[in-house]
Amino acid sequence: LIFLAGLLIGYGLDTLWPTPSMPFDRETGYWIGAVYGGIGVVVAVAALLGFRGTGTSPEPWHPTTALVVNGIYSRTRNPMYLGMTLVYLGITASVGGLWMAVLLLPVLVVMHYGVIAREERYLEAKFGDAYRDYKASVRRWF
Repeated sequence: LIFLAGLLIGYGLDTLWPTPSMPFDRETGYWIGAVYGGIGVVVAVAALLGFRGTGTSPEPWHPTTALVVNGIYSRTRNPMYLGMTLVYLGITASVGGLWMAVLLLPVLVVMHYGVIAREERYLEAKFGDAYRDYKASVRRWF
């Protein structure tokens, strides 16, 4: 919802206060958007499959029953958020909204402090050394 809010607010701002267009034409924007969006979807699906493989829920409001450390999680601790970021960038390129691009930074700050830091505290409290070891060996983003 945080990513969606950034996109919707950016789109609204671009409608109210249009900005100069992106430094590429519309067709190039569609191609860039398709590539980034496609990679983002692949990353997010790989993350969901990782959750499925361990039998834990990807929904943050459900308790975590197992650490997911294999597959894409062996490369990045936050593939779901990485996937969402890439899809966000893809939509931004396709629409050509500079406000959306500008708002990605506050979106990522809110994600870091409001979501990821909280999730990491929860996982460290629940899984202790196993999570600390994982955190020390795998980058947050990639």
